[in-house]
Amino acid sequence: MKAVIYETYGPADVLKIQEVEKPVPQNDEVLIQIYATSVTAGDWRLRKADPFWARLFNGLFRPKRVKILGFELAGVIAEVGKDVQSFKIGDPVFAFCGLKFGGYAEYACLKETDVLALKPENMSFEEAATFPLGALTALSFLRKGGIQEGQKVLIYGASGSVGTFAVQLARHFGADVTGVCSTQNMELVQSLGAHEVIDYTKDTLSLPPQAFDLVFDAVGKMPKSFVKQGLKPKGKFVSVTGQAKPPKADLLFIKGLIESGKLTTIIDRTYNLSEIQAAHKYVEQFRKRGNVSVRVVSS
Repeated sequence: MKAVIYETYGPADVLKIQEVEKPVPQNDEVLIQIYATSVTAGDWRLRKADPFWARLFNGLFRPKRVKILGFELAGVIAEVGKDVQSFKIGDPVFAFCGLKFGGYAEYACLKETDVLALKPENMSFEEAATFPLGALTALSFLRKGGIQEGQKVLIYGASGSVGTFAVQLARHFGADVTGVCSTQNMELVQSLGAHEVIDYTKDTLSLPPQAFDLVFDAVGKMPKSFVKQGLKPKGKFVSVTGQAKPPKADLLFIKGLIESGKLTTIIDRTYNLSEIQAAHKYVEQFRKRGNVSVRVVSS
């Protein structure tokens, strides 16, 4: 099968399409023919070994543990192990691969118990492949912050992958949402449900004092002084730094919101797998709106 491999850390040019052995599912695994995947910050950061601790996870001098990137995927079940009961051949699915990665290939194996579910019926494969990481991360941190109905919530980085999902999820939970983004993305963030939008590019960037019950930094770049200024005395601040493997139930929750029309994805660009270098270079510029999908096969 074809897969995108990287043997050294470095720029996007280290990503090469090669022929590799097609995986064989174990008894408790399914083999997925991948139709689509995405490019996330986690992908390009591991490729560059930036930050340095990525080398502690994946090899000090060169990639060892993970050579095929891809945090999330959507596709069709091609084979099932003999103990698998929840899925059958032909099922359309989407999944969060987590630290296994593996989405940049024609096939991948996941356990039946992994964060894997039937694809939402009202989404294409390219759309479905952009949900698991961003939506699950947003859900996890909003819950960590104790989001409740009626709260005033600020989302910094509201036009990115995690941010666009966070705005929608916070509104679903009944919060009054203020988004922070650049001038060109203000209309987008408002269309997702934000009651107010703040332009962080303005020289006079400031928050009303003690206005928010929850502040969520969806990009990990929010100035500390900015946080302190806007939080209520008992308010909480959460920042998108690190995440444990989400429970499968969370993906099913996200699927339900998608199918009920309460959660959508914003796709900035879609590339073919053969254009993976260009996709990485674009995402690395920090200019994308929402998500970047990668088409592995035509669906």
